[in-house]
Amino acid sequence: MADIPNTDAPAAGQPKPNNRDAAIDALMKLAAERDWREIGLADIAREAGIGLADLRDAFPSKGAILGGLIRRIDRQVLEGTTADLAEEPARERLFDVLTRRLDAFAPYKAALRRISAEFRRDPLSLAAMNKLALNSHRFMLAAAGINTEGAMGLIKIQGSVCVFSDVFQTWLDDDDPDMARTLARLDRELRSGERLLVCFEDVGRLTAPFRAMARTFRSGRHRYRRDDYRDRSRDEGEDFVPAI
Repeated sequence: MADIPNTDAPAAGQPKPNNRDAAIDALMKLAAERDWREIGLADIAREAGIGLADLRDAFPSKGAILGGLIRRIDRQVLEGTTADLAEEPARERLFDVLTRRLDAFAPYKAALRRISAEFRRDPLSLAAMNKLALNSHRFMLAAAGINTEGAMGLIKIQGSVCVFSDVFQTWLDDDDPDMARTLARLDRELRSGERLLVCFEDVGRLTAPFRAMARTFRSGRHRYRRDDYRDRSRDEGEDFVPAI
């Protein structure tokens, strides 16, 4: 028997959510009540009040719907970014951004607690979430006024992801409205990350001359090999095939 979606109209004066938002809200509602593996696409469509065809147009998978929630949170945090903390240290600016990120996740805490418990036992899901998190935290660091260009930028982004992931687990079990335990851990983790980043930067400065020499050597060697290849190509003609 075909699933019949819920077609209840929204309350008077309330705009009807689009299919993407409806699917995200439906998944979060179901995830607060059921294990992740027990939630099917038909369940999400029914809860969202849309057909499976509309759900397919909105998202290709259940994991993509969760990714939609992450992007929703990103937008909420980024739209709330102001220049009020521009003169504060980078650690304080990032503390503010990540705290607002936790606040944005708060309405979905029950669902996220259940999802996180299952994902911690699934390395593939964790890897997929880390990829999403890297994209998110690139923007979180930008919102905090922290440069993420170059090799050190990649370290900063992954470091921010690791810090937030650890703090997130504390937050899931922290029912204090003031989040005292969570915020204390966030402060500790950011201070530790800041010290570690300074060490990376010191190592980067110390090894810069050697890395420059290595790049020069590789460039010269590659140029020699290209010139040698061209000379041999002219000698051998079109039938010449270099060894792979």
